[in-house]
Amino acid sequence: MSSASPNKENLVIVNTRVANLASVAFAFRRLGVEPVISADPEVIRNADRVVLPGVGTAEAAMRALHEIDLVSTLQSLTQPVLGICLGMQMLTRYSTETRAAEPVPALGVIPTHIERLRSQAGLPLPHMGWNRTEVTDHPLFAGLEQPWFYFVHSFAAPIDGATIASCDYGQPFAAAIANGNFLGVQFHPERSGADGARVLQNFLELTC
Repeated sequence: MSSASPNKENLVIVNTRVANLASVAFAFRRLGVEPVISADPEVIRNADRVVLPGVGTAEAAMRALHEIDLVSTLQSLTQPVLGICLGMQMLTRYSTETRAAEPVPALGVIPTHIERLRSQAGLPLPHMGWNRTEVTDHPLFAGLEQPWFYFVHSFAAPIDGATIASCDYGQPFAAAIANGNFLGVQFHPERSGADGARVLQNFLELTC
């Protein structure tokens, strides 16, 4: 993965029906990019970059993706894809955020999974607020060193081979994950000030 000048005409934010699309779109507009919000498979496939946002539960989010028939489309993408918060969690193999006995199957494009934070040291859940984050040399974090990001979540991916950034909230967890062209951030870059804006700008400059 390397950097290139962003095509400001063809960034698509997936309309998952379970996301705050306005805040994500506005964050890109502040960077001079006018995103397209769509659930049309052809529009998504033809995008230069795709953003998968999400709020709520993994069970509801995956049900919504099946209802709008986007699962296979998202799994087949070869351009840079950025999942944000629940959108990141949907990129993994499965999530335990469900009332059912079995985990919720997710998109399976990043080889990790989602589990509930254990809330050690009596810390309240959800984990909500600003936290310093340890980042790797992945190009998504170019120009950043121990940035501060804004988190709101009760479930997270463990630290493993897919981790490209980590954070600690009573226990370490993956603040960002990646596998090839698929990237995910547990934090909200659209709510994370200058550091979050830098992540989004770096994403705009990625090519796979």
